[in-house]
Amino acid sequence: MSIEIKAPQFPESVADGTVATWHKQEGDRVSRDELLVDIETDKVVLEVVAPADGVLTKIHHGEGDTIESQALLAVLEAGDGAAPATETQSEPASAPVAAEDKAPVAGPAARKRLAEAGLDASKVEATGKGGRITRDDVDNALKQREQQKASAPAPVTPAAVAPAPVANGDREERRVPMTRLRKRIAERLVDAQHNAAMLTTFNEVNMKPIMDMRKHYQADFEKAHGVRLGFMSFFVRACVEALKRFPMVNASIDGDDIVYHGYYDVGVAVSGDRGLVVPVLRDADQKGLAEVETDIIEFGKKAREGKLSIEEMTGGTFTISNGGVFGSLMSTPILNPPQTAILGMHKIQERPMAVDGKVEILPMMYLAVSYDHRLIDGREAVQFLVAIKQFIEDPARLLLDI
Repeated sequence: MSIEIKAPQFPESVADGTVATWHKQEGDRVSRDELLVDIETDKVVLEVVAPADGVLTKIHHGEGDTIESQALLAVLEAGDGAAPATETQSEPASAPVAAEDKAPVAGPAARKRLAEAGLDASKVEATGKGGRITRDDVDNALKQREQQKASAPAPVTPAAVAPAPVANGDREERRVPMTRLRKRIAERLVDAQHNAAMLTTFNEVNMKPIMDMRKHYQADFEKAHGVRLGFMSFFVRACVEALKRFPMVNASIDGDDIVYHGYYDVGVAVSGDRGLVVPVLRDADQKGLAEVETDIIEFGKKAREGKLSIEEMTGGTFTISNGGVFGSLMSTPILNPPQTAILGMHKIQERPMAVDGKVEILPMMYLAVSYDHRLIDGREAVQFLVAIKQFIEDPARLLLDI
């Protein structure tokens, strides 16, 4: 029985996609739920799996082809997935081939890492859900390989066959096409600067009160909630409370109208292998610190594995970007349209500060708020950032609602 394999139904916000990678070729046997092809859109990578056991008889769209929703990708001749009896009798060696077909499946991030490292997926121990290879599995396999190389004796190379030195004048170049996600990121960043009157205001915050609270309650918090207490949850809570006081910062522009949002969907910028993505914490005002920390950890894991869904990255009324995790001391974050403001967090740096006429060494962080001056006045932007600073430097304000 022939089965048509079609592209997934794309959401309305996604016009088309690109066939990124075929993991099976025409004539290959496949098992039910085995990964066949990756479809890359400008937001996520969608995986298409085999609907049944059988043989892939025809591929209609090759790698690099642009396809629309529900496009015919291939034809599968359904069967029991076993080799014919005559082949089994004449070629007993066919059993190992079937075993190879059931090699562990790797996600997009893990596959990229495998290709870069030149590792065979069948030689990597899979610990992911359903026997999938994760990026951590690949990294562990690389460490084992390096350890084996380090322990092995170095081969002696005769002088007569020593490799020739590379000429100093050789300069290598490599040209690769942009991914759809990278192109979409570029378009949105340029549009943000062309279509908004973007301005940035800065301030600095003393992180010592939050750091002391985190140190004091870390063990109890982790024991009670099963997740470590980080800084992001405090900033999400502080931003939500500041947005309540300055609703214009939580609004957006739609043509000649101002749209005021009565909810607080906070996007958290996450850097993955394929580029910057912004998953959204829905109804952040209704989440506790532990729930926010859990969601952020899950978003980071999905981003690394290329598993974020379109729904998880759609919408958002305000965004937080934390360049401090990469060591950035100060930057001007770019708006995430149609939002009209974004908060930039940075590296915590100890600096001498004047406190009550005395010099103290304090852990300080620069904060930046970029905003659309068409909608938000400078006074509102500055007061909004000062409110965040006050909430972080005096966390009791978050509990007392003052």
